[in-house]
Amino acid sequence: MQIDDIPFGVTDWSAVEQTEHAGIRGKALWRTRNFGRLRVRMVEYTPGYLADHWCKKGHILLCIEGELHTELEDGRTFVLKPGMSYQVADNAEPHRSFTETGARLFIVD
Repeated sequence: MQIDDIPFGVTDWSAVEQTEHAGIRGKALWRTRNFGRLRVRMVEYTPGYLADHWCKKGHILLCIEGELHTELEDGRTFVLKPGMSYQVADNAEPHRSFTETGARLFIVD
């Protein structure tokens, strides 16, 4: 990843407008900032959330709170707890997330 043409800045995530995205169950609450081609998000999944699609977008994801289960289309499942992260390239391995307890994430894609 190369980051170009972004001046130094500070983000107060509590001041960023929140958007709601429904899952099969539960919802995802996104606070999103875009910096050129780079999207940066603070995302909260409500308890019981299950994504409504297999995602093919690349991400770097850090679990801040809660517990996140990420399932790959090939059946493998990974559990992230606070302080854990994952990374995946665009179109590399379709994945979807779910959480029983809820989770808060910091995502760069």
